[in-house]
Amino acid sequence: MLPALIAVTRGHERTVIARASRRPIRSPSSLLVSFTSTPSRRQFLSSNPTSSSPAAAMEAGSSTPLPAPAVAQEVTDAKMAPKEKEVKLPSRPAAVQLKVPKGTRDWSGADMHVREHLFKTMNDIFKSHGGTPLDTPVFELKEILAGKYGEDSRLIYDLEDQGGELCSLRYDLTVPFARWLAMTGTQQVKRYQIAKVYRRDQPAIARGRFREFHQCDFDIAGVYDAMIPDSEILSIIVEVFEALQLDITIKLNHRKILDGLFTVAGVPAEKIRPISSAVDKLDKMPWAEVKKEMVEEKGLAEEVADQIGVYVQNKGTITEMIEYIQADAKLSADENIQAGLKDMGLLAKYLKAMEIDTKVSFDLSLARGLDYYTSLIFEVINQPPKETGDKKKSRKDDPASQVGSIAAGGRYDNLVGMYGKKQIPCVGISFGVDRIFTILAARNKKKEGARPVELDVYVMAAGSNSLLEERMAITRQLWKAGLRAEFQPKVKVKMAQQFKNAEGVPLGVILGEDEWAKGQVRLKVLNQGKDAEKDDGKLVEKDNIVAEVKKLLV
Repeated sequence: MLPALIAVTRGHERTVIARASRRPIRSPSSLLVSFTSTPSRRQFLSSNPTSSSPAAAMEAGSSTPLPAPAVAQEVTDAKMAPKEKEVKLPSRPAAVQLKVPKGTRDWSGADMHVREHLFKTMNDIFKSHGGTPLDTPVFELKEILAGKYGEDSRLIYDLEDQGGELCSLRYDLTVPFARWLAMTGTQQVKRYQIAKVYRRDQPAIARGRFREFHQCDFDIAGVYDAMIPDSEILSIIVEVFEALQLDITIKLNHRKILDGLFTVAGVPAEKIRPISSAVDKLDKMPWAEVKKEMVEEKGLAEEVADQIGVYVQNKGTITEMIEYIQADAKLSADENIQAGLKDMGLLAKYLKAMEIDTKVSFDLSLARGLDYYTSLIFEVINQPPKETGDKKKSRKDDPASQVGSIAAGGRYDNLVGMYGKKQIPCVGISFGVDRIFTILAARNKKKEGARPVELDVYVMAAGSNSLLEERMAITRQLWKAGLRAEFQPKVKVKMAQQFKNAEGVPLGVILGEDEWAKGQVRLKVLNQGKDAEKDDGKLVEKDNIVAEVKKLLV
């Protein structure tokens, strides 16, 4: 009777469950555990191995009806329970276009090495002039930057209010420096800063014009005798570009001379700054277009614009331009122009004493659109080397000749006073690192086979024994000495592959099993052409390898 009863019970379970819930049928033992209603019963059934089936329960003498009531309870619960909310899986996102924002770029590898070389060159020169480093936030309160950049204020990146303050990304490093001077009460300092700035300009990546870019600034703040700090700033400019082996011209002008020139020509006082911004475009636009902007967009009388054109298209040495201005009775009679000429006369003497007077050009078209400049202003342009014959290249096809100014600055004596009670005169220069990089990169491409040197030494093994641990030991010595060294990170190495890896590296240290046993390694000059390939280098004591490498790297 018992087998028959078990068969009937199992059949009843499956039928009822299939009709009620339409769910897959589980084994009788699992149903029994699931459907038992009281905790004590569940605990008993799950912990008692003899009660894993209806038959086992009946054999144990249980009087509790097992399958039917449990199934009925399950069916009732299933009808009464609310339906679970359907969980919608997030839709698959559309493919993201992998790109950097307009006007920005990634820097890596050889480009980073060139940029680091730029930073180090400038840092060393800034320090030699007694510069103190400064770092300021990448964003400032919006009101700090407002009204300092004239028409270029439209290029400022404004940020949304994220914490109760309206902020903007810094446009340059000069205004934050002036804010810092006013906040700290610093009266005199030579400060330098290398940091990123942001301008919502129309980018031209190939010509080094970005929306995010680095500036390297050096400023002298404090009360000094006229034109002495200014001449030091101009000397710093010459020193930096001599170190970078770039031929440059520094264009000079004086805001007081320019403002006086506009006044004499008939420009109303309220239009001097807008007209100044228009004139500043003469390095990018022909005079006809600049005149059109002044007349049609800025409402200047045509005869006034023509008179401005007569003046601003003149340039020469400081001495030549002083004589030109003094020869014009109207110009020389203006008080602003007289003050400017006095400054320029002093500057000419100081630049001659420093032997950098041949690097400057007094250019009356230079205006500098920023509102905060008060007297001397300057801008640096690159002079590409002259090429002839087959090597002659159109300026239109040469990015290095189209980058525009690569550094600029001037004197701003009233800016600090906008934030504090006391005026602190300042003069400074800002180097455009990314534009300078564009020129250096173009120059490197012209050199056949040229590539930036990223390593000083490549450590190799000759013969069948890879000498991995020995290569590690020598490389570690070189690293500890501050030398840039590398070895092929393999147990088994081939000589040909190691030499290929060492392309562009000036020196190789070659380890041989017999030589190593004698405490020696071979030092070889690499990448010197076919004739040098026959040179096996020289044997040196492995303990002296650092000193020997340094001798050859000098």
